[in-house]
Amino acid sequence: MNFASDNWAGAHRTISERLVAESGQYWTPYGESSLDHQVEQRLSKLFERDVKVFFVATGTAANSLALASVKKTGGVIFCHADAHIIHHEGGAVEFMTGGAKLVPVSGSVEGKMDPASLEKAMARFPDGDVHVGQKMALSITQATEAGTIHSLDEIRALSTIASNAGLKVHMDGARFSNAIAALGCTPAEMTWKSGIDILSLGGTKNGCWCAEAIVFFDTDLAADMPHLRKRGANLFSKSTFVSAQFDEWLKDDLWLTLARHSNAMAQTLADAVKASRASRLAWEAGGNQLFIILNDDTARRMADAGVPLRTWETPDSLQGTLKNDEKIYRFVTSFATRPEDIDAVSAFL
Repeated sequence: MNFASDNWAGAHRTISERLVAESGQYWTPYGESSLDHQVEQRLSKLFERDVKVFFVATGTAANSLALASVKKTGGVIFCHADAHIIHHEGGAVEFMTGGAKLVPVSGSVEGKMDPASLEKAMARFPDGDVHVGQKMALSITQATEAGTIHSLDEIRALSTIASNAGLKVHMDGARFSNAIAALGCTPAEMTWKSGIDILSLGGTKNGCWCAEAIVFFDTDLAADMPHLRKRGANLFSKSTFVSAQFDEWLKDDLWLTLARHSNAMAQTLADAVKASRASRLAWEAGGNQLFIILNDDTARRMADAGVPLRTWETPDSLQGTLKNDEKIYRFVTSFATRPEDIDAVSAFL
């Protein structure tokens, strides 16, 4: 059993088999094969409008290149204070955008920006003031780094504030599938119908081996992406090995089936935590990530049994509520999580 991250899980069997099947074929390279174009058409159908799609290697590449496509001189990007792009991408966004400033925005719910806080942060960068730079983009993570999930109304509230001020809106969708599965909405409803201009679509955390894509709903914004991707060392020669993964992932809604499974496993674990006397949830989530408060003895027994554990910084909202021997740990389920894995870890709680 392993709940360290959905990155630790391998690839789904049918996706691995598809890669093997394609390995003996000849395909036009550099994203120009019929399969590459077929996947773009399938994503256009999924999102209910024509989209432009660019395959890349990692979520960091997707986020940084997506934001580079809307860069401004002295650009300013607004994101949640705990966003992946500000804490865990090694300065890639700043580098790819030519030095854009990332401005953290707080929120009362873990992982989510408050609209009022966004407006306050944006007000610090008035248009036309050469000394403060130029507002250029808002980035929303869905599902969030804290495992919470924005409702459609919450996405619309944030995107409306940004678009009314002339900003482009980007969604970091590393766990896009889990959010869709949790909300029960359509991909179109959670993206362009809610004001999203560009999506970083992640398949790697949900059954793929290495499959990330930048999806442009405002296709005019994609004009420079071929050059940005090439310069950013993310133009695959044998790109069909990425498109083949997406093609299989999209077939018969495999992507949604896998996300529903991982979410269900997380809910089963959450139920076990709620029934436990030795642990409790730090906050309610909704996808495949749980944040569980464990005492040191329980954590030590888990570690001794070989369960990888990752501590999580105690947020301001919970300061003073944990006992001296308690910490927050992140548990992440995946498409590969089995019911017996949940039973095994629940025995420690």
